[in-house]
Amino acid sequence: MMPSSQPEEGLGEVIRFPRRDDQTDDTVRAVAERIDPDDVDTNPTGGEVEGGAPGAEIAVRPDTLPAKRERGALVPAALAGPAKTMTKAIRPAGRKALTSGLYTLGGMHVVTSRAAARLMHHDITVAIRQARAAGDYGTVAELEQQKRASADARWNRVKMMFEITGKAAKATGCTLGVLTGLFLVATIGAATYAGAAEIGELFSQANAGGANWENTWTNGYWAAVTSGATGVAEVATGLWSWFWTLLPWAAGAGLLGGAYALHKTGREAQALPGWASKFQAPEPVDGEMVPDEGAILSALRNLGYAPLNKAIKEGWTPRWLVTPHRVGKGWHAQLLLPQQVPVTEIAARKDVLAHNLMRKPIEVWPTEPRDQASVLDLWVADPGVLTKPVDPWPLLEEGTADYFKGVPVAYDARGDLVTGRLMAANYLIAGIMGSGKSSLVIALLLGAMLDPLVDIDVYVMAYNVDYDAMRPRLRTLVKGDEDEHVEAAMEALRELVAEVSERGRILEELGGEESKNTRAIAERDPRMRPRVAVFDEVHELFTHKEYGPEACELALKVTKKARKTGITCLWVTPDADAKSLPRGISKTASNRVAFAINDHQGNDSILGTGMHKRGYSATTLVAGEDVGTAMAAGFGKTPGLIRACYIRKDKNVDEITPVVERAMALRETAGITSIGQAPVEQRDLLDDLGEVFGPEEDRVKDTDLVARLRQLAPSWQPYKKLTGKTLRDQLADTPAAAKRRDGYWFVWSQDVHAARAEQAVSDPD
Repeated sequence: MMPSSQPEEGLGEVIRFPRRDDQTDDTVRAVAERIDPDDVDTNPTGGEVEGGAPGAEIAVRPDTLPAKRERGALVPAALAGPAKTMTKAIRPAGRKALTSGLYTLGGMHVVTSRAAARLMHHDITVAIRQARAAGDYGTVAELEQQKRASADARWNRVKMMFEITGKAAKATGCTLGVLTGLFLVATIGAATYAGAAEIGELFSQANAGGANWENTWTNGYWAAVTSGATGVAEVATGLWSWFWTLLPWAAGAGLLGGAYALHKTGREAQALPGWASKFQAPEPVDGEMVPDEGAILSALRNLGYAPLNKAIKEGWTPRWLVTPHRVGKGWHAQLLLPQQVPVTEIAARKDVLAHNLMRKPIEVWPTEPRDQASVLDLWVADPGVLTKPVDPWPLLEEGTADYFKGVPVAYDARGDLVTGRLMAANYLIAGIMGSGKSSLVIALLLGAMLDPLVDIDVYVMAYNVDYDAMRPRLRTLVKGDEDEHVEAAMEALRELVAEVSERGRILEELGGEESKNTRAIAERDPRMRPRVAVFDEVHELFTHKEYGPEACELALKVTKKARKTGITCLWVTPDADAKSLPRGISKTASNRVAFAINDHQGNDSILGTGMHKRGYSATTLVAGEDVGTAMAAGFGKTPGLIRACYIRKDKNVDEITPVVERAMALRETAGITSIGQAPVEQRDLLDDLGEVFGPEEDRVKDTDLVARLRQLAPSWQPYKKLTGKTLRDQLADTPAAAKRRDGYWFVWSQDVHAARAEQAVSDPD
């Protein structure tokens, strides 16, 4: 009867023993690791065994089973946990100790290499070799002269050092001799004074005994001197003993200090062999990597750029112009790169660099300063800081603005407030749909509204509601992409060109220091009040079949000439190619802002040629994620990342309307009430017709009258669109209606006077 495969109650694990004939060494070894054969045969513990025959399944009580061990384990199961814990603790400690030792050795190598480089004038020697290879022998001569002068200066410093050392040794010896002499004199004097009583006693004994007084004095004196000398020897012996006691400690402290300095030098230079690079990768602190010297150099080492790897392998010593330090909401550093490693190649590998620094690409910006060639200017933001909500707009609740001083519009990557200039500035703003262009435009406009002197006109070549909440404070708002809207924008451009010329004439008349518009002039002369003109979706205007070439020409004229007149233009578009954006505007606009852009050509058409290669790129921004974040130029000395202030307007929250109401109140307080459409010149057609008729003329053709009316009022928009047919239509219901004679349409002078008289009777005003 075969035994049951299930153990009885109270029995332990069921183990099947193989038959003797099919037992291999591995099988026997495996079984031996699970249970001692003695427990099966003799069962010394008293555990009951079922079916002890070979090939049978037996059940063993738990108390007869030995402690389980993993295959190859060197410790029992009871000690496995502590052993693993110790192993995990020892490994990092061992790696840290190994890395520290290698850093110290690397620091020694760096120090000796630097000393050798200075001794051999390595930098100048390399420059001479390069100049000679380039055939620039004039530079070679200058560098060789510089090398000789440097060598002479070094030798003079060495001689001076020896001279100073000799003089210092002499001065130290003299000082020690004088001090030692003074110490001996003082000690002997003190001992003599102390032995005076003893000398007196010796004198008394000598007088009583009839001894030689002179010998007694001599013996007493020399006894006192001997006593003083003994004291001096004891003090010197004690000092000598302390010297030898403290010498090892001082030597140890000096060695530790030197080792620490070498370790620090090696760590800053990341002087580790290649096989140990895996041990020195910086560890995150609380989930965040601190971009110190070690972290940045490690990120560069693992960038995968062959010339940089070669330079590191050949012992390149990093030179930090600005060591990594905390600035605002991130870290900033400047590092001089080795030869054959341009900053553009580092910027091209920005994604890998950001990954190595445990950052997103938007949080790392490697650039090259305009006035510092071969310098890597690295900005590393705190993780997630650029995805968190931007700080509130400073003028959201209260405050006013000044067109001539600029308005707050954004925050930079460091968290500092960015001011947008309005006076003497023009803006080119581009970015694909959903990138947040409107947030910057709204911040600029609302800031301008809080200056009561500013007039604002907005022309949007599309139907959207971005500017509807600002309508009460706008002088003009045109929305749409129909021909009539494009024509309105064209008329605005023509008017701006004429106004720029007129304002220039006014400034020329003022002369002197009034070469540009100022607040005092604008307050004194309404014609010089600041003006902001927004042309949104402007690509519709520049690419228009009929008006496109003229629009490009007019826009370029305004952008170039309006700087000193107090007119600011904002060109806004989602397209950034050469067809939709005149190249001249991108070159002359003072403030250029690129939100999310798909390619580097579009990036450079906004920010300027070569900006993408230098690291100033918006191609890594993602529309819908990095909303309101842009790469901008013109706001500071160097381009940089900005985050536009978000002034919310939706069905739940309206932050724009309260600002507009405050702006309206400021306007009324200043006594400026011309809100709405731009003031329109009032003219009367019949009066103008009566004026353009000659004294002796009886009749004039309709087309000639149209030409005369345009000459009479060239800036009057209705006359610009007037034709012979439209003139006849307007006069059809009046006594001055045109009549056809000899195939032409004429208007009679007496009919015009009759129509004017009838109009005067019906409308005395």
